[in-house]
Amino acid sequence: MRLDLVDVFVNGALSGNPLAVVHGADGLSGEAMQSLARWIGFSETTFLLTPTHPEADYRVRIFTPTLELPFAGHPTLGSAYAWRAAGGVAKGARIMQECGVGLVPVRAEQGRLAFRAPPLRRSGPLSEVELAAALAQLRLAPGDVIEAVHVDNGPPWQLLRLSSAQAVLAVSPEATAREVVDLGLIAPSDASGIDWEIRGFFTGPGGVLVEDPVTGSLNAGAAIYLYESGLATGDYVAAQGRKVGADGRVYVSRDTEGVWIGGEVRAVSAGGELSSE
Repeated sequence: MRLDLVDVFVNGALSGNPLAVVHGADGLSGEAMQSLARWIGFSETTFLLTPTHPEADYRVRIFTPTLELPFAGHPTLGSAYAWRAAGGVAKGARIMQECGVGLVPVRAEQGRLAFRAPPLRRSGPLSEVELAAALAQLRLAPGDVIEAVHVDNGPPWQLLRLSSAQAVLAVSPEATAREVVDLGLIAPSDASGIDWEIRGFFTGPGGVLVEDPVTGSLNAGAAIYLYESGLATGDYVAAQGRKVGADGRVYVSRDTEGVWIGGEVRAVSAGGELSSE
């Protein structure tokens, strides 16, 4: 089996979200995949498999160190990049990924890859109980939040919109996760070349709250929310990761086919041999 390490949503060297991609993983059990993802320790590790859908170019299973996800954004772009770099040729005009939420198209654009955002499985405002829990976890007051909504597209993201990028960057959440939730923060930015500032948090091993460097699924859910609410109308750029030493860029657009989440992917290590033992 081949193991690639790639960096997704980069804005310079080692500035995005790392991903491990295992090729030819049909012989691995789900338990073996989970064990390897835990050992590697990245936010996600993906396993490329023979597709079962006739339109798909490959099938992917996506694991965090503790669980399997039906969909995730930076693993989608990183897997597509690694599959193509290993000689994969799409059946059609676009790469078609098969994963837990179904088929996800990936296209090349301006030196980047972009996936079409899957539809939200849940939207609408957080309940009073959900909002109270999110505020406590993030150590925010009710007046700090302009709007709080569900943007669940596989991961059950809860998105809180604040007044400014400075307010987003100033948030200092509790280090221990109160419950298993995925929390996102977003606000408009006045920095050059950046339209929105985003941060994303999830529950890691041992119940620790982990901040993700750059999160494709959160950006995908946030984009649908921004477009549907009229807060975004044209293409925009989101920044994420500056509080954890990253500096990712996410390029978002919308056309008649849907919302597209794009970013640059770079190889860090390619073609390593992974033992099956």
